[in-house]
Amino acid sequence: MHQVRNTLKRVADKDKKAFANDLKTIYHAADEETGYENMLSVNEKWDKKYPNAMKHWVDNWDVVSPMFKFSAEVRKIMYTTNAIESLNSAYRRLNGQRSVFPSATALHKALYLTTYEATKKWTKPLRNWGKVYGELSIMYEGRLTE
Repeated sequence: MHQVRNTLKRVADKDKKAFANDLKTIYHAADEETGYENMLSVNEKWDKKYPNAMKHWVDNWDVVSPMFKFSAEVRKIMYTTNAIESLNSAYRRLNGQRSVFPSATALHKALYLTTYEATKKWTKPLRNWGKVYGELSIMYEGRLTE
């Protein structure tokens, strides 16, 4: 999602909707090869008008492409950054309240409690969570907890 936002910053408002629709062909592609081909065609289409817009996609394809190892359901959840942004906001508030911690343990406890409190607000269920969780638990065996 941040890649899309950063790309659209370089596009004029009148072209954002069309450009965003073209970007969707990249990250909604079924596999990495199709995504790469779509990225090249989007780059070719818009390069004359916005030469720097697709530069980060082309230069950072090796960083973007691992998302294709996940199913469409998992990728859809990855696009949604609201929970992450909410958690970062809670951490910033914590840091604003206390800029110095007496020890690393105190910092870890404060971060744990802040995370615990932030997650209480996450009440909306995620679509297809059972399928997503199953896929992630296979890929990251022993690293997930319910």
